[in-house]
Amino acid sequence: MDAILMAYVLLRCGDSLNTKNRAQLPKLSSIINSLDTSRPHPIQTPIRNSCRVAPPRLFRMASDAPQVTPQWWEAFPEAKASCPRVEAAEVAGLIEKNAAAGKGATRDFLLVDVRRTDWEGGTVATSINFPAHTFYQTRPVIYQLCKQAGIRRIIFYCGSCGSRGPRCAGWMQDYLDEVGETDIKAEILIGGIKGWQKTYGGKLMDYYDEKVWTK
Repeated sequence: MDAILMAYVLLRCGDSLNTKNRAQLPKLSSIINSLDTSRPHPIQTPIRNSCRVAPPRLFRMASDAPQVTPQWWEAFPEAKASCPRVEAAEVAGLIEKNAAAGKGATRDFLLVDVRRTDWEGGTVATSINFPAHTFYQTRPVIYQLCKQAGIRRIIFYCGSCGSRGPRCAGWMQDYLDEVGETDIKAEILIGGIKGWQKTYGGKLMDYYDEKVWTK
């Protein structure tokens, strides 16, 4: 039994600086505690000192290191373009004019809602949803669709247009500039969906859910 225990100790504690072995200490401790304590055991005290003290000290040092979670937009280039901002009243006028022209009427503007997990309560009428977190990669497709449909204004918004909306608009305008497109422009809806709902309530909104705005 002593020879087996000695081999086990040398195997498990010889690299005690490795924190992966820390999870195995309870097993080693139970083996030690099961020994016959009525007689002296030559390696019992050294085992307890080397295996139960040093690894926790190393573990605490590792846990003190700051964990920095990168922001999602840091995976993409910073937008270069500065896009114009458009008032909600102007956008409302575009929507109403298009609606009055009938279902078959073409329009030259596109509203893009870039919310993701906070997409709730409804969206500005006629909008499509392209979450900001995956928008950068979809720019070529959006451009081709807009070009074919005769879209001249791509208007972006998020919750309040303080970050995601302007960032996506900048990315889109950067792409338009890269391909030499001058007939299409990216713009930003002032106030975002929150400002829109505050001004118009459920008017000119799709999938409007009043409960979201009153909770």
